[in-house]
Amino acid sequence: MNEPNRADPVPAEGESSALRLRRIIEQYLDFMGRILRSYGVPESDVDDGVQQVCLVLADKIGRIEPNAERSFVFRTSQRIASRIRRTRSRRNEVGEEAAADTADAFDPEKIADERRAFDVLGQVLDALENDLRDVFILFELEELTMAAIAEMLQIPPGTVASRLRRAREQFQARIQAIYAEERRA
Repeated sequence: MNEPNRADPVPAEGESSALRLRRIIEQYLDFMGRILRSYGVPESDVDDGVQQVCLVLADKIGRIEPNAERSFVFRTSQRIASRIRRTRSRRNEVGEEAAADTADAFDPEKIADERRAFDVLGQVLDALENDLRDVFILFELEELTMAAIAEMLQIPPGTVASRLRRAREQFQARIQAIYAEERRA
């Protein structure tokens, strides 16, 4: 498996668009799925989301800078995730995911707990400012280094550290508020 933590390789001289597209997709396929999940795309829609990211890549392959492939995949995955979540919310397909999970596991309490945890994570991540959420997801969930995040987002390393600190503070505060609210209920 190719790791997205490495810097983007420079395309080989004479590499065709089709070969470059194939290389990018092979290198970042798992990364696309993880980003979609991190931004709240339900498991049942992840494959469709990855396909949409690949279609955008194919359409824009000639305009992607050689050292910006990972950043392009990240930003495109974010936009696709946002579009999928908006579409799902308009359709109000909340129970579909839980129903699909029931076929695999017969413990309704476990399913409810996992679903609740996923929902809480989604709420907390959605509540973070976009800049903070990006850094938080890339560091905490994708386990990228601060230097890799700075390079990918094209911001200074000190800004990455500051945003990560603020994101962690907001994350903790929101989690504590949710649990305090649940205890009162």
